[in-house]
Formats: sequence, C-alpha cells, structure tokens
Amino acid sequence: MEERAVKPWLDRYPPEIPAAITYSGTNLVDSFLNAAKLYRDKKAVHFLGKSITFQDVSEQAFKLASYLQEIGLKRGDRVAIMLPNCPQAVISFYGVMLAGGVAVQTNPLYMERELEYQMNDSGATFIISIDMLYPRISKVKALTKIEHVIMTRIQDYLPLVKKVLYPYVQKKQSSVQVSLEHSGTTHLFSEIMKRTNETFTKYEIDAENDLAIIQYTGGTTGFPKGVMLTHKNLVSNATMCSHWLYRCKNGEEKVLGILPFFHVYGLTTVLILAILQGYEMILMPRFDAKSVLKTIHKQRPTLFPGAPTIYIALLNHLDLQKYDLSSIDACISGSAPLPVEVQEQFEKVTGGKLVEGYGLTESSPVTHANFVWEERVSGSIGLPWPDTDAKIFSMETGEEAGVKEIGELAVKGPQIMKGYWNQPAETEAVLRDGWLLTGDVGYMDERGYFYIVDRKKDMIIAGGYNIYPREVEEILYEHPKIKEAVVAGVPDPYRGETVKAYVVLKDGEVCTEDELNKYSRQYLAAYKVPRIYEFREELPKTAVGKILRRSLVDEERQKQQERKIN
Repeated sequence: MEERAVKPWLDRYPPEIPAAITYSGTNLVDSFLNAAKLYRDKKAVHFLGKSITFQDVSEQAFKLASYLQEIGLKRGDRVAIMLPNCPQAVISFYGVMLAGGVAVQTNPLYMERELEYQMNDSGATFIISIDMLYPRISKVKALTKIEHVIMTRIQDYLPLVKKVLYPYVQKKQSSVQVSLEHSGTTHLFSEIMKRTNETFTKYEIDAENDLAIIQYTGGTTGFPKGVMLTHKNLVSNATMCSHWLYRCKNGEEKVLGILPFFHVYGLTTVLILAILQGYEMILMPRFDAKSVLKTIHKQRPTLFPGAPTIYIALLNHLDLQKYDLSSIDACISGSAPLPVEVQEQFEKVTGGKLVEGYGLTESSPVTHANFVWEERVSGSIGLPWPDTDAKIFSMETGEEAGVKEIGELAVKGPQIMKGYWNQPAETEAVLRDGWLLTGDVGYMDERGYFYIVDRKKDMIIAGGYNIYPREVEEILYEHPKIKEAVVAGVPDPYRGETVKAYVVLKDGEVCTEDELNKYSRQYLAAYKVPRIYEFREELPKTAVGKILRRSLVDEERQKQQERKIN
C-alpha cells in the first residue's frame, strides 16, 4: 500500500499489467537468438512484396557479424548504420550486436556537414549504407575515422519483378547512379551474404553497462549529443511495451514499420519489440500516405506505432475511403502532442485504439502512455510504465512538487540512459541519483496521470523530427548577408511545430526568402530547413545581449491566438 501511495498511478493499472516486471532476458543478442529459435520459420520481415523468416534474418546477421569481425571490428567499436527501413537495417542492427559492436543509428537524410560531425563525435570506424548515399559518404570519409564502408542496394531485397524495375524507378527519382565493386575497404552487402561462414566470437554481455547504441539527440546548446543506451535499457523498454499491449499475442501480430529505425522510437517499438515478441515487421522505406494506405489494406498490420503527423496525413488523404484499415488494433502515438480530434477520427476509421505516449531518446524512449484498452485521459501523456517512476520537481525549490503543482518532470527506471557520449558535464546536468531531468514542464493529478504544459528546452519537434536551433542558426550566420539570426519552433497544425528563422540583414543588404531557402538546403537535411523567414530590423535581447528566443515564440503564439479570435 505504501508504494501505491507514492505511486498513485498503480491503482489505475488493470490486473493484466504488472507494477514490476520479471525480465526473461536483458541483452539484445540473447533475445535475438531466442526469437530465431522460437519463431524460426515464421515471417520476420515483409518488405515491398517480399518476406523473409526469422531464420533468414538470423543466418544473415551471423554472416555479417562474422565478416565484421574478420575485417577488424573489435568489441565496443562503433558502426554507423545509415539505412532506411528495409531488411538490411534489421540484419545490420543485429549483425553489429552479435559482433560486439555499438550501433550508431544515422539519418540517411544527413548532409555532409551533419554526417561528418556525427562520425567524428562517435568515433565510428565502420558505416553500413545504401549505394545512392555513397557519394555523400565518400566526401566525408577522409575527414573521419571511417575505415570500412559496407554498401547495399534497396533492390537486393525486392521481389524479382520489382528488382528488375527498381533501377529505372531510381533513375527517375534520383540523378545519383552508383556502381560499386567489392574490393579494398568498400564491401558489398550482397557479396557478404553469399558467404557460407557464420562463425563469430560471441562475447559475454554485461547488459547493465555494455552499450548497444549511441543515439544522437539535441539539447539547449551546441550540436546533437550521443545518448548512450545499454542492452538493458532497450530490452527493458521493449518488454514494458509488450506488457502495456497485453492483449497482443506472441508470434501472431504484425507491426507496421513506418517510424524510422534511426530514431529510437522506431527502433524500440518496431524493430526490437517485434524481434522480442515474434511479430512480423511490415517495413516501408519512407512515408507516403497512399502507399501506407495500400499497405495496410493489403498486408493487414495489427499494430501501428506512429506520430500525429502520420495519422493526420492518412486521415486527410483523398482516397482514404477506398481502403480497409480495420486490421489495426492498437497504435501508440509519440513525438508530439496528439490532438483529440485526430485520435477520435482515426479510431472511427480503423475500429482500433490510438493513445498518446511520452518519452525521450534518453529513456529508450517511452516512460508514459495512456492505457490502450482501459481509461484514458485526453490531454494527458498518461501513466508511467511498469518499473518506471516519475516525479515533478519544483523549479524554484528543487523539492518534489505537490499534486497539480507545475514543475520539471523527472523519470527513473531501467530504460534510463547511461549518459551522454564523452560529455560528463552534460550527463551530470540531467542525471541526479538515477533520476533523469527531462527538461519538460508539467504536473501530476491526484490519480497519477501526468500532463506536459511546456518545454524547457529550445529543441524543435517538427513532424516527429528533432531539430536543434543552434545548428540551423550557425548555417544562417555563415550567409554573407546575414547579421543576426535566431531560429525557433512555432505552432503548426500539421507538423506540431515548424522551423521559423528571424533574420537581421547587414546594413545595405537585400535578401529574399527564396534565396535563404536555396542556401539552407545546401547544408541542412530538408526537415531542418526553415519553412518561414521573417526579416527584422532587430531582435529582442537581454541587457547582456542574449537573444530572447522564448519571447519570439510567445509573440508567435499570441499572433496565432489573435487570428483565431478574429
């Protein structure tokens, strides 16, 4: 009873969800090997018309692990995986785990500058990617510690007809045409898979301390930071997810894999969960609303982790009524607040349940969610997951806040990161006695439901992507006509937030939005490029000259509020 007084949310739990979990396995390698044995002949991955079994995935992951060790991978070496969602992404992730490496999940949309920074910061010596990205990788390879490049092709895992047609589609969609040979430090995934050797050194894993991935995320200052997530962090969070979805049956569900694996949300709730529970992953390399509708109609997925922008795009598609989405049983939405009308409309269309959750990269990522099949509270991020503790701390006193008192949300549990890669001061700033200070401001009600009211951090979340203002600002400051620039996230009905740049030009200079847009696209991934530019004579500042970003955001919200009233 004492624990339930401290954790009032436990009284809300249905009998099927335990307050504490007994974990059957705490590292990714053992959970993968168990799944390969239990679900050997079952479909593990469906990709654009072709399926491969758990046995196929395990054999190919063994081959990759063997090859990585053969060409020099040592325990703890970092391997960048720069792939869209495809079978190779699944095989590569577990191949790296089996070989004793640490995966550095890398966004395929990264431009040279972003890629160079992440490779140098992580110290990655291997990279696995697709052929069309080879020119980008080759430009930065000499500027990093990358020694070996393993390249694959999307068409290698397509059905025969699509495999033949794909090069023509690729040529139409992209001007980049690459022809590579398996020699030297460039290795072809297809050649590695032809090998018969599956022998590799299997290391004993300290699940609590051995890193599985370095996942990059942002903060209030500087470039993205590498979040160190251990095997225990990731397996624990996926196991919590399986208990929250207690009606789902091992070995029987199909999970739609639209969320990218280079984001920890997709990695945990699609890839790791599916392997752990024997689910089939229906993978899509990129989001296209019509393709997603067709895929749901034909492949009949039962689970659909996503983000509000994804659900909104599907609901607003002109052909929505042509497709049967009734296979969807459960969806957990993350990355941004879920509008109530979107939730209700999507449930009406599918007949399934769509609930909002909350998490951070630093927590692997999920800490809270609304119940899927029981009571849920609109506007709330829900309740802490099993084995997860949460508190609100007063920002004035640092003491634990009372019920409905606003403060900073802190979370604690087996999914909380080990720290930031090579950044002890940043780690110390957010980890206190096992508690992670989230930087998000909110409160807890008397029943244990949590609510987020604001974000301390300046990080922008647009369409589910994390965008770090300073990174964009530094690009803008390099433009010869710009005197000052500040970037902020402003409300957007579709993306949740969108990137807005406030710009002060140098005296006598003239510049247009189109000019800045073209310039930014040379150096930033498309989702980071400002969608709105506002030219100003000056920017609001403190007495010591610091630009008041928050006042600009507040000003924008006020403008939008006035427009609604009028």
